[in-house]
Amino acid sequence: MTPFKPTSIALFPLTSHVLPGGRLQLRIFEQRYIRMIKEALSEQKGFGVCMLNPKGRSDNNSHILPIGTLVNIIDFESLPDGMLGITVAGEQLFEVGHIDTAKDGLRTADVTLREEWQATELSDEDILLRQRLQEVFEAYPELAELYPEKKLDDEPWICQRWLEILPLEPQKKQELLASHNTQPVKEFIRSLVE
Repeated sequence: MTPFKPTSIALFPLTSHVLPGGRLQLRIFEQRYIRMIKEALSEQKGFGVCMLNPKGRSDNNSHILPIGTLVNIIDFESLPDGMLGITVAGEQLFEVGHIDTAKDGLRTADVTLREEWQATELSDEDILLRQRLQEVFEAYPELAELYPEKKLDDEPWICQRWLEILPLEPQKKQELLASHNTQPVKEFIRSLVE
């Protein structure tokens, strides 16, 4: 794997997660994250969505797990309660390096972008993963609406949607995301959905 040039981005730690090709709707109300959104929009740059480590601590930033997703804002609205609503699209995974914390509590980190999983043709075994994902979209129309263009023949896209929606421990998701290809991810998901 060829390492990518490190870059510095703002971090938004969450219990839910979005991966490359994914979409997530967020409510923004804390001042530090309002600032993050303003800067992202004015500078036309993304920010990082990171998973929270339930065993970590915020005073030393161990509550932020090491693999996150660079996201871009694709839509925003004023919600009925006066909060800012945004929709973000996942672009690329990254590894968190050094984290700085501003006076308002907004964290920024030096990150190294990771290579994307390479697409391979779906095998007969993988067809089940696609079929079960289609069933999830049919059962949860609000989830399906986030994906007007479903890439159900794209193996990495299917694997990443499963990792977003499965109720896994954050450490397990991190372990699977650290894989350099989709094989361990597919095997794990198949063991759950077969």
